Parts: sequence; structure tokens; C-alpha cells
Amino acid sequence: MKSEAAPVRWRAYRKLSYDFRLFFPMLVLVGFGIVMVYSASSAIAIRKHHGNDLFYLIRQSEFVVVGLMALLVCRNIPYDFYRRKAYVLFLTAIFLLLAVKFTPFGVKVNGAKRWLLLLGFRFQPSEFARMVLVIFLAYSLDKKQNRIQSFFIGFLPHVFFLMIFAGLIILQPDFGSVVILAAITWVMMFVAGVPVRYLVISVLAIMPFAYIHMMSAEYRIERWSAFLHPWQHSSGEAYQIVHSLMAFGSGGIWGTGIGKGFQKLFYLPEPHTDFIFSVIGEELGLVGVLTVLFLYVLILWSGLSIAKNTYDFFGSCLASGITAALGLQVCINLGVALGMIPTKGLPLPFLSYGGTSLVMSMASIGILMNIGSGKS
Repeated sequence: MKSEAAPVRWRAYRKLSYDFRLFFPMLVLVGFGIVMVYSASSAIAIRKHHGNDLFYLIRQSEFVVVGLMALLVCRNIPYDFYRRKAYVLFLTAIFLLLAVKFTPFGVKVNGAKRWLLLLGFRFQPSEFARMVLVIFLAYSLDKKQNRIQSFFIGFLPHVFFLMIFAGLIILQPDFGSVVILAAITWVMMFVAGVPVRYLVISVLAIMPFAYIHMMSAEYRIERWSAFLHPWQHSSGEAYQIVHSLMAFGSGGIWGTGIGKGFQKLFYLPEPHTDFIFSVIGEELGLVGVLTVLFLYVLILWSGLSIAKNTYDFFGSCLASGITAALGLQVCINLGVALGMIPTKGLPLPFLSYGGTSLVMSMASIGILMNIGSGKS
């Protein structure tokens, strides 16, 4: 009896351990995000929404409720379901990306057509496509596991899948999201055992084309120049970076206090979305910044542990891809806010205002929790 009961107790402990290690830090970040979204957006909401300073707070709270529902659903769906529905999800993502560009349901915001408006709800298909790419790559890498070393089987088909999504997203245009998708693909292929030489050579081959693409538009050249010399372009392309750095500088160790930040008052663009980390740096200082980083580390470490300890190859690849996607999004947003990489509009998971990103991020935590529970 003891020999049979021990594995059962271990599985129960493992399930609760991963659930707690993922859910608790995520819930703290989401709750903290609601507070910071209100702090960062109240002045903007008063100006844009007829004096209603609670507009973005209420909307973000609604998104959190939907996100929790998505998390609970994904937590209880055996992750093998995604393996069986990989092609359906893949085709659905392609259809939605095509609809953004070629149907009247596509919505243009800030010069880019990245949104779909259906039944009164607006969402960003590229966020859904990112998750679908992770699922489909996990499915394909698992299917080709025995021949993963082959260039034509283990490497080339996965680059082809990436190029389908990349081509559709570039049409929006959204070059930054393409870079993230490429990085996720390379990470997943590396984890699955695709020879490193294929990955390195392909990156070197892509670099000249990426350079040509970057230099083909004047605004990209100006953005790169602003990144290298921000203080020389403080009133132009580097305006966001400069005011973000000023926010961190003003925060010091303890910050100015929640609600007492200055840069969010129409100096720092998009303070409740792309640059919410800058508002945290100003209002909560180094202590707040390190606390947020610690919570992200807990989530990512748990994701890596799940990927490592999952014996099912598909589940391991899926957990690796989800963790890589979250980690890359966090690193890029923080890098932009700190002036370490060129400006790229990308929300910070669980903290930034926005429905699609928040719901998809919380759903991904639900999938990780299910993989960690061992329910395939």
C-alpha cells in the first residue's frame, strides 16, 4: 500500500506546488497591475473620457475577470487537447491575421492595422497567433522527434511555419512581433534538439536582410539613431526613452509614492501600457522594480521547472515555448523602458493595460499549471 500511495502523494504535492508557484506571483502582479494602471491612466482618462478617471481601471478589472476565467478553463483542459487540435488552431490564427488586413473588421490604431473588431469586442490576433505558434511548433517537434537532427525535417519545416505567421504580421506592420516569434521558434528548436549549427547559420543569414529592412524606412533609421544617442534626440524620436529614464531617475530607492509620479502627466507616452514599468520605477523606486522582477523570476523559474520535469516531449516543448514567450516579452518591455533596446510597443505581461495580452498571458499560465499537474 505504501508503495502505491507514495506516487499519488507526490503527484498531489507536485500539482499543488506548481499551482502555487505560478498562480500566486501571477495574481500579485495582476492585482498590482490594476493599481498601477489606475495610477498611470487616471489623468489620461479624465482628458479622453469626459472626466471619468476610473475608465481604464474598470476596463482592466473586467479584463482580469475574463483572464481568470481563461486561466481556469486552460488549467482544467488536458494539454494533449492542443496536440490534437494543432492544425485547427493554426488555420484559425491564419484566418484571423488575414481578416485584420483584408476585411473591414480590421481596425487601425496609431498607423498600424493590428486589431479586429467583432461583436463589439476589439482584440489583437497577433497575441493569439503567438500562442498558436508555440502550440504548433511543440506538436511538430514532438512528431518529428526521431528525425529532429535532419535539416529538411527538424529545421526547415518549422522555419516555414514561422514565415507564414511572420509574413502576415509584417503586413500590419509589426516587425517587433516578428522578431519575438522568430526568437521563440529558435528557442523551441534548440530545446527540442535541432543542431545548433543550423540555428546559428540561419541567424547569420537573416541578419543582412534584417538590416536592409531596418534601413528601408526613415522612421526606423531615426529610431535606431535615437536609441544610440537618446539625449541628442530628446524632443524627437528619443522622447519616450528620455522621459522613461527620467522617471526611473526620479524614483530613487523608495519612489515618490503611488499616484505621485510626474512623468505620467502627459510627458511619458502610453504610461499605462508600454511604459507602465517606468511609472512603477518612479512611484515605487528601486524597491518596486526589484519586487516586480522577483515575481517574474518566480514565474519563469516555475515554467522552466515544469518543462524540465515533464517526461512527455510535447508537454516539455509546450512549457518551454510558453515560458520563452513570457520571458522574451518581459525582457523586451523592460529593455525598452530602461533604454537598453530600441523602442518597441509591447505590453508588460500581467501589468500593462490591455485585454488581449492580459487574457492570453493568464491563459498561458493555466496551460503551464495543467502541464505541471501531469494531466495529459
